[in-house]
Amino acid sequence: MTDVTSIQPLFPEDRVLDGPLEKATELTGKARKLLTESKGPVATALVPLLRSMNSYYTNKIEGQNTTPAKIEQALKREYSADTEEYKKQLMATAHILAEERLETEWRDVTTSEMFDPAKVRTIHRLFFEALPDAFRLTTDDELIRPGEFREKDLSVGRHMAPPVDLIPPVLEEWSKRYKRIKGFEHQLIATACSHHRLAWLHPFIDGNGRVCRLHSHLTLHASGLTDGLWSPLRGFARTHEEYYVRLSAADQRRRNDLDGRGNLSQDELVKFIHYFLDCCLDQVNFMLKMMAFGDFRTRLRDLLSYLDAHPWHIGSEKSVIKPEKSALALEFIAQTRPLSRAEFGQILGESDATTRRITRSLLDFGILHSDSHRDDLSFELPLKSLRFLFPKLWPEVDSEQ
Repeated sequence: MTDVTSIQPLFPEDRVLDGPLEKATELTGKARKLLTESKGPVATALVPLLRSMNSYYTNKIEGQNTTPAKIEQALKREYSADTEEYKKQLMATAHILAEERLETEWRDVTTSEMFDPAKVRTIHRLFFEALPDAFRLTTDDELIRPGEFREKDLSVGRHMAPPVDLIPPVLEEWSKRYKRIKGFEHQLIATACSHHRLAWLHPFIDGNGRVCRLHSHLTLHASGLTDGLWSPLRGFARTHEEYYVRLSAADQRRRNDLDGRGNLSQDELVKFIHYFLDCCLDQVNFMLKMMAFGDFRTRLRDLLSYLDAHPWHIGSEKSVIKPEKSALALEFIAQTRPLSRAEFGQILGESDATTRRITRSLLDFGILHSDSHRDDLSFELPLKSLRFLFPKLWPEVDSEQ
């Protein structure tokens, strides 16, 4: 019989925590190293792109992803005429806007506070409120009500989700257990556990996977380990078959007296924890490599050399880059701070006319940004620069070039 205790164990026994704690400690150290070494304009410019990438990958897991270019267009309110593609664009921007808004609104929220049931409902509400009613339907054409728990019993694969009357008390049990967890590394393990247990509960008629993944992303953000520079969402999507296998396996009942003390398998929960932390470590390690500024400098110069060898028209003129000189100015902006146009010109050491053409070319490509012709020049990362500056970060971008 299903009751409030059916979700147990919510957290593994101490005797099986040595391995997870070791990985959580390693993740903590490497994530803090990444944040220490990745302060500055490049990191700031990368965060919006990573939000788009998170959106792409979480929707890819659901089989509802659009292309990176179409996400970029949707953010500019340039939508496809194809209804299905338009829907996917809106799903992408719904995730991006929810992630950005909640990272801002919850910037002072603690890790423990992220396990408030109201936070879970807010994530669901913000995502689905961004969709019109016509796109807010299940595969059975039932209306999805933003932030509202499901009102019917259902199964997910072989898993029969708890009945509707148990959703509030089970979610409250979920909340109380994870809020009590003390110790930084233990809270990281709790974040992994909570991901599966929330998916197991399946509180909404639709959108549960998206909510679980965004909740984990935001909980890691609340822990102070991400600053928007990495997310497990990319890792889940790149190993999506294992992601589903590990989720499904952790749905299993306890096998014997050695498999924990609750209704569900502790062994499989521990395997999911390892999988979750491995995804996090993989993403942090990758970003540590990408954010090494010496390597970035080389990649930046490669990009400028490519642009110089492939000029394009800007109005009636052709682009002008002069890689050796523009690289020095761009490196300063990328590593340190925005420059006034006069400062940029001083570093270039070119005539006023050539300086204007270089500036205009870099602005047109999108690697420089300025709100007006009088404002400072700041660093940005256009989607088309990724294959040079952050290769393999978002491989689907490369296939569009």
